[in-house]
Amino acid sequence: MAIARPAYVDVSEPKFEVRSITGKDIRESLSQGWADFLEKRGDLIFIGIFYPLIGIVTAAVALGGSLLPLFFPLAAGVSLLGPVAATGFYELARRREDGLECEWSHFLEVRKRPAWDRILAISTMLIAIFALWVAAAGGLYTALIGEVPASLEGFLRAIFTTSEGWTLIVVGNLLGFAFAVTVFTLSVVSLPMLVDLDVSARTAIETSVRAVMLNKWMMVRWGLIVATLLVIGSIPFFIGLAVVLPVLGYATWHLYRHMVVH
Repeated sequence: MAIARPAYVDVSEPKFEVRSITGKDIRESLSQGWADFLEKRGDLIFIGIFYPLIGIVTAAVALGGSLLPLFFPLAAGVSLLGPVAATGFYELARRREDGLECEWSHFLEVRKRPAWDRILAISTMLIAIFALWVAAAGGLYTALIGEVPASLEGFLRAIFTTSEGWTLIVVGNLLGFAFAVTVFTLSVVSLPMLVDLDVSARTAIETSVRAVMLNKWMMVRWGLIVATLLVIGSIPFFIGLAVVLPVLGYATWHLYRHMVVH
């Protein structure tokens, strides 16, 4: 007797072809992202300011005392949530590409996309990964250093003048890199794809992984560009992210369009 498949499993969903990209595609994506930003510059600075505010709150909480060791993990880990924040920019880029009305108010129109429930599911997964990163970073600090110094000076001394502190820096950065690569691989194509098309989360993630694997070195290059721009945008006080996040959001949309055939 044949076993009935659950109704939510769509076995007929196509496997999307992914393209090999070059440095030219990356440059074009960045150029197109910048052009999108300039098209609606005032509106998008208004929207983008929410992300710097998250960074400022993160800094204020972490510098409050006992959470001091989590300041860097929280500040660095906020970038893990970038793909979630960028979904609204994917929607604006999609609307602009399709010749539809495109104002700042349409930023939240992403919630009306057919795959909104799958966008939420992947976003929840990325938030969980962010929480795991913070927990792992906190656990690593406790295991290597233990008690939190009473002052910022004492904290910096423990980090930069002890072997345990340097072990924390090296191992923590390697751990953070692993989390960042995971989030990047899972989301760089999947979230813009779900904004664009009514496909399953499994198909979107699988396409994202295949696109990254096919374009390993170009994706390393893209990841370095993203990381560099996020660092620049975070200085000082995360304010520059009001420009960097929209540009990267738009550029990631165009990179997705370069990589996925449909």
